[in-house]
Amino acid sequence: MTAAHLEWIAADPASERMLEIAGKVAGTSTTVLITGESGTGKDHLARWIHEQSPRRDAAFLKIDCASLPSELVESELFGHERGAFTGAEARKPGRLEMARDGTIVLDEVAALAPNIQSKLLRVLEEHKFERLGGTETLDMDSRLIALTNADLERAVRGGYFREDLFFRLNVVVIVVLPLRERRQDIRPLAEHFLARLALVHGRASATIDPAAIAALEAYAWPGNARELKNVIEHALIFAKAHTLKREDFSAVLNASTEVSHAARPRSLEELEKEAIIATLECTHYKIAQAADILGISRKTLLEKRKKYGLA
Repeated sequence: MTAAHLEWIAADPASERMLEIAGKVAGTSTTVLITGESGTGKDHLARWIHEQSPRRDAAFLKIDCASLPSELVESELFGHERGAFTGAEARKPGRLEMARDGTIVLDEVAALAPNIQSKLLRVLEEHKFERLGGTETLDMDSRLIALTNADLERAVRGGYFREDLFFRLNVVVIVVLPLRERRQDIRPLAEHFLARLALVHGRASATIDPAAIAALEAYAWPGNARELKNVIEHALIFAKAHTLKREDFSAVLNASTEVSHAARPRSLEELEKEAIIATLECTHYKIAQAADILGISRKTLLEKRKKYGLA
């Protein structure tokens, strides 16, 4: 995919400012930290930066630090020699080696185990590394982009993330705002998703009714752009007419007077539940770590998790 084909919808002034920063960073080799809620498009922005950079023709490789076991993350990142661990039957190059002059993206960098954090710090400081079980020192020529929806500063205070690594990653920080804070992006994003998905589902002439657009713009989008895309696709598949009406969208958009979740008055219990959910997600459901961040005991967190049906 070339830079000309990779789009980032930026109609809101906040998005335009963010994209301006990303464009300036793209021309450099500096490490970039992209933060933001889940579904805001952090990985898409990382790809956009790569495509706008002089590295666009080199590799773009991504590692999901949260979904892979730590030992597999280490092997994927650094590679390994034959016999380095059980099952390592042959030498395997890691992403640092394979990327060469390209870009490596560490998705959910906050989930990295302490030993990998230490090795990554050395890579960022010295641009050198070794494969697991190896002695040959290799050079790292790629750019690193880290993504996270966690509060890394809080993780540092809690002792779960190295402070020196945080400062190394924190050279340039780009915050992708939630969709509810860049509402002028909602309409063009909805139209963009509709145009793409309409081709996939054989409904190229589909449009969105203005009343439906107004409902989309009033909704808080807790799932951000990812949720918007899913809502558009669902409506497109099940709509009977070519023009998507408000009733063609999911139940959250069907109310005649949609009130933004962000603006609606909420009870203390709702706020507490939201805080617990956010902290559990940021810590990848590590109970002890989440309880420490929330300032409550592990037992209390388990009780509240049960109370709110979060088990």
